[in-house]
Amino acid sequence: MKKILIICAAGMSSSVMAQKTTDYFKQKVIDIVVDATTATEGTKAIETRDFDLFIISPQTKMYFKQFAEAGARVGKPVVEIPFQAYIPIPSGIEKLAKLITDNLPN
Repeated sequence: MKKILIICAAGMSSSVMAQKTTDYFKQKVIDIVVDATTATEGTKAIETRDFDLFIISPQTKMYFKQFAEAGARVGKPVVEIPFQAYIPIPSGIEKLAKLITDNLPN
């Protein structure tokens, strides 16, 4: 199972996106689980190495460099989520799922 973490400002919108994307992967029988956390916990979460990929919400893009540096230190990819992939409707969820599968390490 691959584990993805969305890092968001307060964790509210990211929790919705994480659940909807996890459900999308379940429907497609793809073994990926998406979780969410706040920006204040982001660096700590990356450093635990418990996830395969870290994706940064549009609201927290100002912290991307900090998170990318933390990811580089532990050898984990960190990717920004574009606005069009951060909308809790089917097309947004599909875009987020594609972003995830395109950036997952083997």
